[in-house]
Amino acid sequence: MDRRPFLLSSVLLRQNPHNVHEWLKRVKLFEDKPREVINTFTEAVQTVSMDQAVGKVHSLWTSFAKFYEEKGQLAEARVVFEKATRVPFRNVDDLATVWCEYAEMELRHEFYDKALQLMQRATAMPTKRAAYHDKSEPVQNRLFRSLKVWSMYADLEESLGTVDSTKAVYNRIVDLKIATPQIIINYALFLEENNFFEEAFKAYEHGVSLFKWPHVFDIWNTYLTKFIKRYGGKKLERARDLFEQALDGCPAKFAKTIFLLYAKLEEEHGLARHAMSVYNRATTAVLAEEQFEMFSIYIKRAAEAFGITHTREIYEKAIEVLPDEGSRDMCMRYAQLETKLGEVDRARSIYSHGSQFSDPKTTKSYWKVWQEFEIRYGNEDTFREMLRIKRSVQAQYNTQVNLMSAQMLATANKEVQVTGESLDEMRLLEEQARRIAEEAKKDKPKTMTFVKSSEASAEMEEMAKVSGANPDEIELGDSGGEEEEGPEPVPEPDQNQKEVEIQEQVVPSAVFGSIPEEMQGAVLGARQRFSLTKKT
Repeated sequence: MDRRPFLLSSVLLRQNPHNVHEWLKRVKLFEDKPREVINTFTEAVQTVSMDQAVGKVHSLWTSFAKFYEEKGQLAEARVVFEKATRVPFRNVDDLATVWCEYAEMELRHEFYDKALQLMQRATAMPTKRAAYHDKSEPVQNRLFRSLKVWSMYADLEESLGTVDSTKAVYNRIVDLKIATPQIIINYALFLEENNFFEEAFKAYEHGVSLFKWPHVFDIWNTYLTKFIKRYGGKKLERARDLFEQALDGCPAKFAKTIFLLYAKLEEEHGLARHAMSVYNRATTAVLAEEQFEMFSIYIKRAAEAFGITHTREIYEKAIEVLPDEGSRDMCMRYAQLETKLGEVDRARSIYSHGSQFSDPKTTKSYWKVWQEFEIRYGNEDTFREMLRIKRSVQAQYNTQVNLMSAQMLATANKEVQVTGESLDEMRLLEEQARRIAEEAKKDKPKTMTFVKSSEASAEMEEMAKVSGANPDEIELGDSGGEEEEGPEPVPEPDQNQKEVEIQEQVVPSAVFGSIPEEMQGAVLGARQRFSLTKKT
């Protein structure tokens, strides 16, 4: 039982002797036996084949070297690392990891010069150069293109080397065309820390020429920020050229940040009208979900620079450009602005325009605001007009819902026919009726409905109650509308007027037609006259 873990490990390694994880587990079983650990590591690195290995082979070599390091035997650890650097690993990254671990061991023991020498050896040009992904060549001939090794070399030079040696390393990375945007930014920041500002800006320019969107965004963002911080308004035209260059071909996802930086530059060091032009361009260049925020910033800055009245054109453009939800909010804000300015009729027109894309069932807040506006500033006629518009919009949206339901049913019927399901006519009608009933339960009402007269009268009574206590109520004269016509009063007879005599005359016989003479003076009904005429 005590030997069970060792026996199990032996069985697993017999099944697959190229399993790196099992070799590392076997090493842990001999923690208290250094000689067995060394023998296990030695057997492992000799047994595992690069083509059949399961796991990272370089972890065997680095763990082997760390074992010697922990025991304080640096010479033996260096021997293991030196042997590992000549191993034909499968990937370049494995060999780069070995070199980096080798240098970090020297750094842990404060052998800084040896760490720099190791990085110089790792990045040296081989006698036979090869492309990084050319697997026909050994990894040692492709290591000089490993960004992992070069990044560590640059970090060591920044910390331990001189400015010139660090610049040489970064320039070499750029010349090999293995630099990333982060490498470019690190190089420029290093130059800026050492007061090489123009060289830092040249590094940014070089990075901008190397990369395209969206990878170049971080470089542009850092470049523009640093340039503004350095020069401010001293080189305004150059800064404008940089911003225009950055915005050329800029995707909408990244346009917001650059436009805000551009506008801030114009506000602080340029002209206000240029800033407004930048904001105006930004409203259509950013993403659709960012347009409302950009319009809000534009309106705020325009009000601060030119006054509130200058924002009317911006509101109108926002209402046209934004989707329904954003346009509805802009209509409310625009109407509130006009109300503050005393333009009640303009505010009412704006509410009326916004109502065309405001479903009363889903946007109750919009209609509530308009109703409060009419109660406060309107009269009975304007309130009735608001209710009429509300009913018409409700009917419009209900019609759209019904049309959509009909299209869905038609599509479902077509799918049934295509799939070949044999449903008789009565069954199909029952299915349609069931679907319509389910939709009616989910979203009532589905048919065209109008506001009941009782609801309208209740709203009118509420308005009358509120407006009765409103000191700003608008009173209309008699000419404001037509009064309801009632029954005309009967004039009283004038006593001074003479009575008119009524004379009786004989009715000619032709009037009675064929009615007998003895019955012509009598009062007869229609039925009696008809029977007499029939007898004659």
